[in-house]
Amino acid sequence: MQGVRPGIFVLCAPSGTGKTTVVRALLEYEREWIFFSVSATTRPARPLERDGVDYFFLSSEEFRNWVRRGDFLEYAEVYGYCYGTPRRPVMDALEEERPVLLDVDWNGACQVRQKLPQTVVTLLLLPPSREELERRLRGRRTEGQDQIQRRLREAQQEIRNYRSFTYVLVNDDVKRTVAQIRTIMGDSGGIPYQPPSDLERRVAELLGDTPPD
Repeated sequence: MQGVRPGIFVLCAPSGTGKTTVVRALLEYEREWIFFSVSATTRPARPLERDGVDYFFLSSEEFRNWVRRGDFLEYAEVYGYCYGTPRRPVMDALEEERPVLLDVDWNGACQVRQKLPQTVVTLLLLPPSREELERRLRGRRTEGQDQIQRRLREAQQEIRNYRSFTYVLVNDDVKRTVAQIRTIMGDSGGIPYQPPSDLERRVAELLGDTPPD
């Protein structure tokens, strides 16, 4: 990734939008240069998850101590567990003039932007349609109907804040989405970012305010 500019690039997306796939594709281009921040959490590790690689697994007391010391750039409680972005690794990467990629929600993005306003670029990934979002969530086969409906409500909350993001992209083609993000990050090997021409219609459809054309 020649010419990638330093800074914090915050990638937000509702569950089911394909954010994890996009992040993995971005890191494939320059894993050694882009710093991807590993979050800390109080939830138990799942099978095959590794401490310090997938998450920093902390006890509730350890997490509270990190909060008291100001060791998080952002943190929140989600479904009974706490999640946060460790501050020191991010600041070290910035001092090395490396680009930092964060995977957080809208509230986390706001916290980071408030602390480092001159450094943060925020990106929101949208699903192609509400129907596609539901299809992806159901396709996971890991959550029941109640959980899926909760995910959809959360998606609407995040999408409603679309105007507060620096860039908004519709993830209907992963390769194109990744190529546009590479350009946003300063990589000459990407393709130019083009705001969705029908963004208002897409947002309204995702929020259920109007039927799709």
